[in-house]
Amino acid sequence: MPRSIWTGSISFGLVNIPIKLVTAVDSKNVSFKQIRRSDSSRIRYRKVAEIDEEEVANDEIVKGYEVAPDQYIVIEPDELKSLDPKKSRTIDIADFVDLADIDPIYYDSSYYLVPQETAAKPYLLLHEAMTESGKAAVARFVMRSKEYLVVIRPLDDALAVSTLTYDDEIIKPGRLDLPDRDELDVSDAEIKMAEQLIESMTSDWEPERYTDTYREKVLALIEAKAEGQEIATPPEVEEGGEVVDLMAALEQSLQAAKDAKGDAKGAAEKSA
Repeated sequence: MPRSIWTGSISFGLVNIPIKLVTAVDSKNVSFKQIRRSDSSRIRYRKVAEIDEEEVANDEIVKGYEVAPDQYIVIEPDELKSLDPKKSRTIDIADFVDLADIDPIYYDSSYYLVPQETAAKPYLLLHEAMTESGKAAVARFVMRSKEYLVVIRPLDDALAVSTLTYDDEIIKPGRLDLPDRDELDVSDAEIKMAEQLIESMTSDWEPERYTDTYREKVLALIEAKAEGQEIATPPEVEEGGEVVDLMAALEQSLQAAKDAKGDAKGAAEKSA
């Protein structure tokens, strides 16, 4: 089982459910080190002062908030520490809301809540009640001197918890440069054709079908170079031009989607 990164309890009315917080994501990003091409020597970074380019020791570095160009207010570590939220081992549920009402744009990092040995029954009770009601719990808790706003929801047999982005940090669509509906004429026929294309491309949600193809290519490249293979640089692909006839493009896309489904069905029948 993944390692616990926080232990505490869920506060659910007068009920406390001892839990462990474990990560729900195992990042598989390919990491690189910066090296000098000529001898593979590692590149290191020094902290230097901009005014004289002299290296600065860690004990000389303080936090500064820029209030005007090159004007800073120095904030001392103790001053920040005095503002830290009160340490707590409780995930305090504030509200229950309809899970469908929470737009995914608010989700940040995801974890699982796992019951401690004495909490199996109340954990299961909360899980079942939330599943039956379709509700999610909005809560707060403190981890590593930072308070998090989270949503707790049933996921299969577990309770998943996701940290949330605060509403004032979300860029609302009204701030974007979006098409003016009044100035564009989208015909009913075009909408119908787009709906048919969507329907032809619709399938069940199977997350295992979608893999990180870029990471796979990077790992294959690393393996090939480690084996001494010569790597040919592929030619640049020209970007497609602007779609002139939207209806014709939709019709061609719909036919291509139907052909692809037909090929996939035939391959599945052959392998059966």
